[in-house]
Amino acid sequence: MQLKIEEPPKLVLSGTPREIGFSHGQQLQPQIKSQISIYGEMFRVNCNMSWDAVRREAEQFRATIERVTPHLHEEMQGIADGAGVELLDIVALNCRSEITFGKFTDGCTSLSWKRSENTRILAQNWDFTPLVQKNLAFMEIGQGGKPTIYMVAEAGIVGKIGFNSAGVGTCLNAIRAHPCVSSKLPIHVALRLCLESMSVDDAVRKLESLGGVGSSQHILIADRTSSLGLELSPLGNVYLQPDEYGMVTHTNHFLENRYVYEPPWLSGSPVRLARARQLSRELIDNGVLEEDSIVSQVLRERVFSDIYNAPQSVCAQEDMTRQQIARTCTLFNIVMRLDPESLGAEVVVGRPGSGEETAVMKMPWH
Repeated sequence: MQLKIEEPPKLVLSGTPREIGFSHGQQLQPQIKSQISIYGEMFRVNCNMSWDAVRREAEQFRATIERVTPHLHEEMQGIADGAGVELLDIVALNCRSEITFGKFTDGCTSLSWKRSENTRILAQNWDFTPLVQKNLAFMEIGQGGKPTIYMVAEAGIVGKIGFNSAGVGTCLNAIRAHPCVSSKLPIHVALRLCLESMSVDDAVRKLESLGGVGSSQHILIADRTSSLGLELSPLGNVYLQPDEYGMVTHTNHFLENRYVYEPPWLSGSPVRLARARQLSRELIDNGVLEEDSIVSQVLRERVFSDIYNAPQSVCAQEDMTRQQIARTCTLFNIVMRLDPESLGAEVVVGRPGSGEETAVMKMPWH
């Protein structure tokens, strides 16, 4: 019998940046310490780096975060104090994508779709090492004067995948490319800034005004009236517009950004991209998505459960030929509906369609 994955904890955080961070750290102390241990092993195996060396690298990003986004530096200090760990441990978790130069094997397939003039669907599978699945958490973050954030995140990390009360949503696709620039923002900080924004345009302006990001990544961002694929790099950005189906689809390679050197990486990424486009376009052409109430369910069952070209499939499977620390699989699926009337998301933790996943969980959850 397939064992069901446990539902992640749900945190409601509010107050000053320090109060938000301290509550986060206190409530997720065991998970944060587990994350530090898991990432320590991943850095050792994949990058031949000790945790002390990782923390030394993190210091460069800490200085950038303090200079450019002091409120998030304060929040990270709060997380560290609440969890009983060092600030640089938390900074290292938040800039792990930069320190590794992309040597971790992320997957991820994301798409946005123009459902109607005032509604965008934003969805993704997040693929990473199964070891961190137990350290996922749902977070609701209320900050004075900013939209309320609802996201699925790893313990200890300030920004990830989700949406806000203004109807702005974010997805993430890891890219492996050079160089990495520590004087620019880590991608998880950039995701948080997007989730603090009032619109897609507001988010793009904010990232540009703060000097951009330190590593190459793709953020798929949408609000109720627009969506944009942000192919971000420290040397320049390219913004992808929706195609003739009203969709932006992305996996783990740049489609148009040529500012950086991107060596061949995940051979399955172009295959996944073509497959996700094919499956979602067929649903649109066949009118399957016209019934409003089942859009999330249909996308989960007909696109995000797909195992064509496994293990590097849209629903990623563990490659048992790799050592455990280097394996990747789909850890959760989220389908967000960005519209003023029924703003929210459905999340399943685990591989959708596998039988192991949780029941569908709603965000907001109360």
